[in-house]
Amino acid sequence: MEVSTLEWGITLGVTIAVLVFDIVWIARDPREPTMKECAIALSFYLGAAVAFGVWVLLYHGHDYGIQFYAGWLTEYSLSMDNLFVFIVLLAALKVPRQLQQEALMVGIVLALVFRGLFIAAGYQLINNFSWIFYVFGAFLVYTAWSLVKSYRTHEDEHPEDNAVVKFAQNHMNVGEEYHGLKLWYHEKGVRVVSPIVIVIIALGTTDILFALDSIPAIFGITQEPYLVFTANVFALMGLRQLYFLLGGLLKRLVYLSLGLSFILAFIGVKLVLHALHENELPFINGGHHVGVPEISSLLSLGVILVTLTVTAVASLAKDRADRRPEEVARPPGT
Repeated sequence: MEVSTLEWGITLGVTIAVLVFDIVWIARDPREPTMKECAIALSFYLGAAVAFGVWVLLYHGHDYGIQFYAGWLTEYSLSMDNLFVFIVLLAALKVPRQLQQEALMVGIVLALVFRGLFIAAGYQLINNFSWIFYVFGAFLVYTAWSLVKSYRTHEDEHPEDNAVVKFAQNHMNVGEEYHGLKLWYHEKGVRVVSPIVIVIIALGTTDILFALDSIPAIFGITQEPYLVFTANVFALMGLRQLYFLLGGLLKRLVYLSLGLSFILAFIGVKLVLHALHENELPFINGGHHVGVPEISSLLSLGVILVTLTVTAVASLAKDRADRRPEEVARPPGT
């Protein structure tokens, strides 16, 4: 895929401009956004992603357009699962509702930075070591199994309990009150660290863990750095609005982790097949390529779309069935 310097420049410029606009907008009016504002902004970001995919399809070829859509949907579904962790995290750290928008913006900026670094590292690895696809594939299959195991054991998410956050809480003089994004202030004559610092540390470490899943997954769909980057950008844009708009709905998507586990396992298998096809390891087939079929971009997109649709429909159906006894037992007029 030939991407000109101008295309990269425009893409990076627009991304930075949107982030700056969001940051300035939030700084001027730090409050919880209305549902109408969230719906309008989210519709704009989704429409922009669809339009960008059409542009890639028309100007860079059908296969690259399909790769973008498959990558974007995968990253978006992973971001939705990550968003649920953000909900738990902000609630556990008792971030005031009116400050959550600012905290989420910090988390999104950190996610873009970390994913940018991981994309650059991943691109160098796949260009220099063909065997890295075995590692990526195995890691995604392991992650898929971990999601299934977590679902079966009904383990609760406690992202605020990670070691880095606990270390910071134990070694910093943390105050009790939030003062916007102010990092420190004086409390009873003593300089203390604002609790927002702990939130930023928690979001940052969580973003790194998320990147470990998302970057191998997107490289399993496309190895084009431009598509990897833009798929991640469009998956993260609008995440803040989605948090306020669909916070309650996300809790009802009870099968989301199972759907994601299937998608990650599918991409993991695809990566292993690609690694076998490009094999250079001497202890596998004598270092020669293995004649295995490769999964096409169109098939990948189809599997991702069907999985997400089935996951959403089954989740909402189960939620409705679970709510029905409560509705029947509820006295009329309450």
